[in-house]
Amino acid sequence: MNDTTIAIILAGIVAAGAEILGGGFVAWRREISRTIQEYLIALGAGFLLALVMIDLLPEAIGNIGASAPLWVLFGFSVIHFVEHTVVKHLHFGEETHSHIMVSKVASTSAFWGLFIHAFFDGLAISAGMYYDMALGIMIFVAITLHKFPEGLTIASIMLASNQSKETALKASAGVAGGTMLGIFMIFFLESVDPAVTGYAFAFSAGASLYVGASDLIPEINRSDDRKLSVIVFVGMMLYYVSGELLKNFVGH
Repeated sequence: MNDTTIAIILAGIVAAGAEILGGGFVAWRREISRTIQEYLIALGAGFLLALVMIDLLPEAIGNIGASAPLWVLFGFSVIHFVEHTVVKHLHFGEETHSHIMVSKVASTSAFWGLFIHAFFDGLAISAGMYYDMALGIMIFVAITLHKFPEGLTIASIMLASNQSKETALKASAGVAGGTMLGIFMIFFLESVDPAVTGYAFAFSAGASLYVGASDLIPEINRSDDRKLSVIVFVGMMLYYVSGELLKNFVGH
């Protein structure tokens, strides 16, 4: 195992660790009040919506062109269909189940959307460091900046869907596993078919858009706390700032 390989693996561990740390920040708290949950959901909503608009959708269109919106719509429709047709009584009203803020289907959809995104994050880190170490380090720094809020987002969504703290932590670890999978794929693949990437991003964009706009934002709108709209914006900025940093380093 040469020095480059070791550096790539270590970078992946650090990035994945930041993801788990974000999840742990939520899961390891003894008690989480509904107010704190609302703040975390608002932060997660902004993060997810920024992910869709800034990265997933443009990448999908760039890779598969005019068919991308159809796949986005397909991803959106699948989650809607599963949530409201296949599985009954998933979204409970506050009047009967006040502890449930987000459906379990939404939490699962959010997990897989973030998992796919994390996979390509890991692939970007490993490919950058493999072909140009200095560039790869810059990519690693930029991506790692949004790993903590990403872990925080998925753990918060899990708790809001009435999952256990252990499940919330496992979800953040699972997304971190997606990062590590992407890290290791560079050693087995010379390239990734842009079409495959485009379809994955487009479907994930639709699924994540549904979770953010149809599940999370309505919960925020039901609250009397006006600060939540600001927290949504903070979540968007967390994603945007790390994305701009990455763009400045790699021109993408």
